Amino acid sequence: MTELTQGKAWQNLEVHALKQRGRHLRELFGADARRFERFTFGLDDLFVDFSKQRVTGETMHLLHALAVETGVEAHRDSMFAGQHINTTENRAVLHVALRNRSGRPIYVDGTDVMPEVHAVLTRLDHFTREVRDGVWRGATGERVTDVVNIGIGGSDLGPAMVVDALWPYTRPELRTHFVSNVDDSHLARVLRDLEPERTLFVVASKTFTTEETMTNARSARDWLVTRLGEAAVGKHFVAVSTNAEAVGGFGIDHDRMFGFWDWVGGRYSLWSAIGLPIALGCGFDRFTQLLDGAHAMDEHFRTAPMDSNLPILMGLVGVWNRNFLGAVCQAILPYDQRLQRFAAYLQQADMESNGKSARRDGRRVDYTTGPIVWGEPGTNAQHSFFQLLHQGTELIPADFIVAARSGTALGDHHQRLLANFLAQTEALAFGKTPEEARHELEAQGFMGDELEALLPHKLFSGNQPTTSIIYDELTPYSLGRLIALYEHKIFVQGQIWGLNSFDQWGVELGKQLAKRILPALQGATVTDLPPATEGLLEVLKNRHI
Repeated sequence: MTELTQGKAWQNLEVHALKQRGRHLRELFGADARRFERFTFGLDDLFVDFSKQRVTGETMHLLHALAVETGVEAHRDSMFAGQHINTTENRAVLHVALRNRSGRPIYVDGTDVMPEVHAVLTRLDHFTREVRDGVWRGATGERVTDVVNIGIGGSDLGPAMVVDALWPYTRPELRTHFVSNVDDSHLARVLRDLEPERTLFVVASKTFTTEETMTNARSARDWLVTRLGEAAVGKHFVAVSTNAEAVGGFGIDHDRMFGFWDWVGGRYSLWSAIGLPIALGCGFDRFTQLLDGAHAMDEHFRTAPMDSNLPILMGLVGVWNRNFLGAVCQAILPYDQRLQRFAAYLQQADMESNGKSARRDGRRVDYTTGPIVWGEPGTNAQHSFFQLLHQGTELIPADFIVAARSGTALGDHHQRLLANFLAQTEALAFGKTPEEARHELEAQGFMGDELEALLPHKLFSGNQPTTSIIYDELTPYSLGRLIALYEHKIFVQGQIWGLNSFDQWGVELGKQLAKRILPALQGATVTDLPPATEGLLEVLKNRHI
């Protein structure tokens, strides 16, 4: 056993979980008239309701003890101090420096990184305004009407999610597109309706060697050069990278290369120059408001007491659900169509961070770690997988996220959305008892054998844990704050589980094998492939790839 599962806090929680196993949320609310008040917390207009989680005051007390025992606050302080908490890559983890609006210095290896951060932001501001104001023009003198971001992973998911969420702040005369998949249909579909004279490409790759990104970038370059000539590359491509030599070799001027640092992880990089498409699409002022919101959450996480610290509370509740109630997954359910890509973004943020079985010290865990994260916006999700949430056999904790006000008000749409938001959390928590179902069927005229046959299908066990997250309106500021809330929640859980949440070695093996297989698909002889791969390769070759 590891020291985590041998620790007093963990063992106390295991005993407590056995005692709590049979308790229903109906009982918990019935036993405490002030339960809603006791388990709701806030930061400005952000309101977080844990009252429909299967926790008690004792549960939270024991979870706080676990956070203390595992050094959550000390590890947090190490991150903000620029220490190399990414141990396998010997790097600091300082996405918080990218949105540090306090004027406070942040040091890495004795050097204040804030002057460099501000310098890059100034360059982003200047370039963004040039493009949006029509000062920056293409090779033929035309204004830019379409920006195509070419990246993958953190260089795509974050910016794409934010631009989608903030579309009311975009301008119809400057459209933003995202290409990530090496599947040629992705790039082909985006390019189909674009005019090269009016298109600006942003190639986002720290090393400028990422296979999918560079394959797409080279094809986009060929598309442009075929139509406008080689000399046009410098007027239609910019780079977000640190590899000046490769960027120059591609044909991009170094003054159109925007850099960032090795202490910026890919899935935490939208706050850096990787956010250039956000600034281009929504305006640099909106981008800084996004940073402001994230910084507000950073300061809350850094300074708030544990018993009211939102990221710590969310992380602890998640550990309770995962390790002591046995939940395998976590549903993300934004009741906001503008957050339609939020669950996909959190899939990388959470599963790439904490989807690990090796601790920081190299030992294998003897407990479960990161959950499977999935979800879709409501109300679409209600007509998709909610059947399983309500009457399936799995315990599925869910986060419900909604704005109190719509930023795009039409009739009574938002009231209907809010009604569904409230109804679903109530139904998941409290369900429908046999007595309630029987009474309802009798009121509908059912009786006798017909009623008894239908009754089992009308039962809802409830007791599905949910967290409700409410804010006034989805703005750049509130979105930045929401993203940072989840970033820090993931950090808290990784620390409790003893993981390095900032590397991603699990993505490497498939990349290595793909490089070995590619020559065989291109006609070369490759002799060291396993029979299973050779068999599939022959199937593909026989179909004239």
